[in-house]
Amino acid sequence: MKRSVTALTVLALALMIARPERSLAQQPTWQVGMRLGLSIFTGYGTGSTTNQVLNQFFQLVNQSTNNSGTSAGLQLGPTGEVIFNHTYAIVTAFNINTQGGTPIEWQNTFKYYFNIPGSKIRPYADAGFSLVFVTGGPYFGIPFGGGALFPIAKNLYIPADLQLGPVFLTGQTAFAIEATTGIRFEL
Repeated sequence: MKRSVTALTVLALALMIARPERSLAQQPTWQVGMRLGLSIFTGYGTGSTTNQVLNQFFQLVNQSTNNSGTSAGLQLGPTGEVIFNHTYAIVTAFNINTQGGTPIEWQNTFKYYFNIPGSKIRPYADAGFSLVFVTGGPYFGIPFGGGALFPIAKNLYIPADLQLGPVFLTGQTAFAIEATTGIRFEL
């Protein structure tokens, strides 16, 4: 764990140093918008106790006798982001999922936009943390992923986003997959 944190810190510093022509003191820009897409929760583990707890979680989330340990639903919610230097961003999203039990996720991520000369498409990678509120929770998650913003008008974008990551339940781990789109407006 310490190696991962150290590696991420060194990577972040290297990215900042690699772009000396830009100052981090530039005026930040803001984006607001909505997310809409598919969310999938799936569980894994070993041992009968783990399987019992996972079954309880998925009964809350799925409200069915789905033996596969997987639940799919619609995800929607508002999102906002502060972009620094057209490259780095801090993002927060409040996602409501339509699975049984209505899991609500508060997600916070750090985003890095890749610069592609001559292209208006803005690809990015991101990682962060989330809290998933459902009966028996809240549970902690570590989402990571990426996507791209596709411009459709001045300051208006359609995102294509994929987030993956573990959700740490009581005594075991589930895995979340979120494929979303939506709308973003740059203020």
